[in-house]
Amino acid sequence: MEINIGIDSATRKDIAEGLSRLLADSYTLYLKTHNYHWNVTGPQFTTLHALFETHYTELALAVDEIAERIRALGFRAPGSYSEFAELSVVEEDRDAPGADEMIARLVAGQEAVVRTARDVIGVASDAGDEPTADLLTQRMQAHEKNAWMLRSLLEKSA
Repeated sequence: MEINIGIDSATRKDIAEGLSRLLADSYTLYLKTHNYHWNVTGPQFTTLHALFETHYTELALAVDEIAERIRALGFRAPGSYSEFAELSVVEEDRDAPGADEMIARLVAGQEAVVRTARDVIGVASDAGDEPTADLLTQRMQAHEKNAWMLRSLLEKSA
């Protein structure tokens, strides 16, 4: 059945492709954050273990919202590790970083998700796709806040 929501098929496809990249970035960041939750050690263990859990729990909800928006636009949401690896700019870890490096890598991941969302929001806004623009705005706000909170953990007291 044809989709007639006031956004032409080609534009919906562009938006869905951007959301697919956002989904891949978000899911990869989710995996990274969950990995760090399990494997963090050191004097900040309790704080970081709890913070990472808060972040990955929120990401688990976000990936569902992003995937459902892709589906509402009429396209298949990517859902495999190989698809996510191909689409994501958030890099998978192949080592076991210490706590401070975990935090730094999560800052980079949070900021990467923001940049991906920012790339897509213009297309969505230009198309009058307010639901997608709203979703992207919420994701940018959450990831910018998370990046700030994580960066603050790396600052040294004066």
